[in-house]
Amino acid sequence: MAEENTPKSKHNIRLVHSSDKPQKTKPVVIPEIVSFDRHELSQILNVYGRQVAKGEWRDYAIDMLKDRAVFSIFKQASELPVFRIEKDPKLRKKQGVYRVLGQAGQVLKRGHELPNVLRVLDGDVVMLR
Repeated sequence: MAEENTPKSKHNIRLVHSSDKPQKTKPVVIPEIVSFDRHELSQILNVYGRQVAKGEWRDYAIDMLKDRAVFSIFKQASELPVFRIEKDPKLRKKQGVYRVLGQAGQVLKRGHELPNVLRVLDGDVVMLR
């Protein structure tokens, strides 16, 4: 009857003695975080810097999540992002890892190469081959 009055724990706790055989358990998988590498950030910040110099943009934020990395661009610090540059590795074999989203969430450009995707944000720069 004493067992009925004891509070039940949500954890399964078991005492183990040093002479007990070790149990095989699955290793804990630590989720990988998606991020921009140094070269990608350099390309993004070059475009960002040109627009800041023109007075178009004023602030940015970088979010590194489990499934994607996001570089958000703001005209004012207190409003919603005007553009978002996303890196989503799940789309690597489909539409491309990179995409630029507008303020309403519409996809402005997507692709496998970051410089080509960033051209939608920097209309003044023309790439010559």
